[in-house]
Amino acid sequence: MTTVLRMMSPNLINGRNLYKGSQILVKGEESKSRSHWRFSTKEVSLRTPQATASSGVSSTTTEPKGREFDTTTYEDNMLANYVPVYVMLQLGVITNDNVLENAEKLTKQLKKLKQSQVDGVMVDVWWGIVESNGPKQYQWSAYRNLFEIVQSCGLKLQAIMSFHRCGGNIGDDVNIPLPKWVLEIGETNPDIFYTNKIGNRNEECLSLSVDNLSLFSGRTAVEMYRDYMKSFRENMEDFISSGVIIDIEVGLGPAGELRYPSYTETQGWVFPGIGEFQCYDKYLRSDYEEEVRRIGHPEWKLPENAGQYNDVPEQTGFFEYSNGTYLEEEGKFFLSWYSRKLLLHGDQILDEANKVFLGCKLKLAAKVSGIHWWYKTESHAAELTAGYYNLKNRDGYAAIAKMMRRHHAILNFTCLEMRNTEQPAKAKSGPQELVQQVLSCGWREGIEVAGENALPRFDRDGYNHVILNARPNGINRNGKPRMFGFTYLRLSDRLLSEPNFTTFKTFVKRMHANQEYCSEPERYNHELLPLERSINDESFEKLVEATEPIDPLLWLEETDMSIRPFESVLSLLKSTFFRNKS
Repeated sequence: MTTVLRMMSPNLINGRNLYKGSQILVKGEESKSRSHWRFSTKEVSLRTPQATASSGVSSTTTEPKGREFDTTTYEDNMLANYVPVYVMLQLGVITNDNVLENAEKLTKQLKKLKQSQVDGVMVDVWWGIVESNGPKQYQWSAYRNLFEIVQSCGLKLQAIMSFHRCGGNIGDDVNIPLPKWVLEIGETNPDIFYTNKIGNRNEECLSLSVDNLSLFSGRTAVEMYRDYMKSFRENMEDFISSGVIIDIEVGLGPAGELRYPSYTETQGWVFPGIGEFQCYDKYLRSDYEEEVRRIGHPEWKLPENAGQYNDVPEQTGFFEYSNGTYLEEEGKFFLSWYSRKLLLHGDQILDEANKVFLGCKLKLAAKVSGIHWWYKTESHAAELTAGYYNLKNRDGYAAIAKMMRRHHAILNFTCLEMRNTEQPAKAKSGPQELVQQVLSCGWREGIEVAGENALPRFDRDGYNHVILNARPNGINRNGKPRMFGFTYLRLSDRLLSEPNFTTFKTFVKRMHANQEYCSEPERYNHELLPLERSINDESFEKLVEATEPIDPLLWLEETDMSIRPFESVLSLLKSTFFRNKS
């Protein structure tokens, strides 16, 4: 045990950052700057005025007794590197019958989660549950019950407007379909769904081709999404105004991501298949035919040589590296059209979200998928079928970042925990380079960037890689670049069991730059201001032209705030010892 302790910095064990080479150490004088803040977690009802923190005098309305913590000392230069951490709730926390399942167990889980000093939680707000009974028949009571529990546990909330089906994606363990009345429309008009080359329909979400078609009891798809978000704001106004809801992630496609459903397990896809293009419904087919006639090439057709879900690029005529169709004029036009339609889809819906939540003190966000397989090939086939026109000589994510900037939205990216060496060689994956490319696009565009892990991880190596991507240049005085926040996938009994939970708590502490939980976001430059109207000073056509590849920002080889070997085990032993002693 003594040998193990000698391997670890005593300052690290005490929760202070004194890493060799840190800019904070070099600027010793500045590191002395400290601020004292008191914070507490109170179990307070939304409709109960809170006591004045400074005076400690309660209002006339009785409220539950809060748990007061001792004065917390922050190092300002370290607080500048604070990255908030959130945890995704279970997919089926609200059942298909619109009931909060096992509220007592959830409350216990959230109270324990709060012990890790996480900043909040994220939850899917399923369209298929809330508007299941019919057009504009919204039922919010179960979600209100859930949000009240989250608030009582002293946690913030990220709410996902989930306009997709749950079930069929990696990690899905429940089935929540689209609203029944929408599916009934699809029975007589299956072209409202994404369609592959052989005509298979994907009912995970509506095709972007119906965004502006009045096929849904007189409404377009975009109008349905708008009305849903408007009803959410009206019914959750108290949670928004009180600062519980801080983030609205707008679902833009399958799994809530801005992409086509090119790889879906229910369609037979298996990793690392290239996936298939999803543009063969009659509406998208007609749009493409009109476009090629407009440019004088009526003979061009939608791809017929792009293979099947589980092919590899070299097996197809479209993605063949040296002379594939993707390199020809016809292929380039198709890929430009395909990716442009996706970008316009995201732009329209985020613009409606911006109008709905205009003036609210919260952030909008949208998620981009981390399609890392076949990244290290010339054709980037899996990205292309998903709608990301990204090649060595063409940046497929810069325009997405610019589009997010128009609407003051956070770009949320995934696969932050993945390293190249963890992927099978046959997949030719490049998750590390992909993350660096996408995050760099966001930071260069001046927008906030957030992230998630793609698969559950409980190990030190996975956490350390997330910490590295959250602060790729390590600890520094101005805290840049750093992610706006990180959301961990997902809350479970396994996460809350030992030694996993102790390791997770150490991870949260590192993400917080070894500072205690900070209840004042403005202290780490995350103050929520009223949402401003979308920026429309640049045409959409100009935005689409952002394709010039630029070298990504520099990344450290490993984080300067790593979780050390045996550190979590020692922490667990220490806490167990004192608990038993008391």
